[in-house]
Amino acid sequence: MTEAAPVSPSAPAPPTLAPFIQNAASLELLVAQLQGAPRIALDTEFMREKTYLAELALLQLSDGITPQLVDPLADMDLAPLMSCLMNPGCTKVLHAARQDLEVLLPLTGAPLAPVLDTQVAAALAGHAPQVGYGELVLKELGVALEKGQARTDWLRRPLSLAQAYYAADDVRYLLPLAGRLLARLGELGRLGWLAEETVALADPTLYTVDPAIAWQRLKGIESCPPREQARIRALAAWREARAQRRNLPRSWVLADDVLREIARRAPADMDALRELHVLQDKTLDKLGAELVEALAVGEAAPLEGLVQRMDTRPSATEKAMAQRLAATLKTAAEAVSIAPEVLATQRELRALARAAVGPEATPGQEPAGLPCLRGWRRGVVGEALLEACRVD
Repeated sequence: MTEAAPVSPSAPAPPTLAPFIQNAASLELLVAQLQGAPRIALDTEFMREKTYLAELALLQLSDGITPQLVDPLADMDLAPLMSCLMNPGCTKVLHAARQDLEVLLPLTGAPLAPVLDTQVAAALAGHAPQVGYGELVLKELGVALEKGQARTDWLRRPLSLAQAYYAADDVRYLLPLAGRLLARLGELGRLGWLAEETVALADPTLYTVDPAIAWQRLKGIESCPPREQARIRALAAWREARAQRRNLPRSWVLADDVLREIARRAPADMDALRELHVLQDKTLDKLGAELVEALAVGEAAPLEGLVQRMDTRPSATEKAMAQRLAATLKTAAEAVSIAPEVLATQRELRALARAAVGPEATPGQEPAGLPCLRGWRRGVVGEALLEACRVD
């Protein structure tokens, strides 16, 4: 049906290998095999060190019988396979699905759905929130997977034996793993929780960065003066847009520390920018005018919506409230045997504390946008947190 995975000449001959698909005829047979499957295990290998968008290097699939490796670098049209994967009647099973869905998005046009993420399912069943695939397979199935290929160059051909086995193992155990986790969640009455978590993965905005909010990737912005914040936002938006247009890592366009320094010192023209000595002359010649223009945008931007105070450290009252909320969260998490951070993050607790007793607190008003106050989390922990926020 398909070719064996190409291996390095020095590698010993393996007893068995996952089929490695590199031509249209073999791909057609694979698609026919996958048609009608209720679940397909799916994983990708990719590289993104030199690009903004990840480069798909390998696609692994299994319908529960034999893992298949598809070579996206071969001269063949992957559209029939993508159409098969887009079938809404088939659940795609992945581990830590978000990156894989993002990598496939240019080929699929929309996020794959429905999806079962075994990492999410495992967290709801009581495992660590970011449990790795290998650790989960060992704990649930008793199988120890080989390690050592996570940082390999997946764009290089031919694949080594170690690469081929590693890649196949990434989907070989996904379906039995999903079956065990679903059974446990069913026993616990948490399949609805999993469904809620899964819906979010179908949102296309999850996989793209709007340049207007690219500043959110930078830490500590709220401690800067408002006008400096505005300049940082403008520079971050310019950098993100350029990185997207040129398909370059954002750090290759402008490093974070250089961006922050330029925003802090606010050069008004090319001469002032040059005097900062933070950019090489060739970079200045290429980007200097755009940087000055982006700074001007930040200088003219309204300050509404920016943090107006320099000191964002919580008060003693807020710290005490956050500790009270942390205790409430711990109790709720222990009651359902789930890690506390699956229910609510420390950032959410700080937001609740500030809303309850901070300088701009409004009694009885819930802070908007907190996941712990929505969906299944509200009943498990949200109401208890709101009750703890009430100050006598």
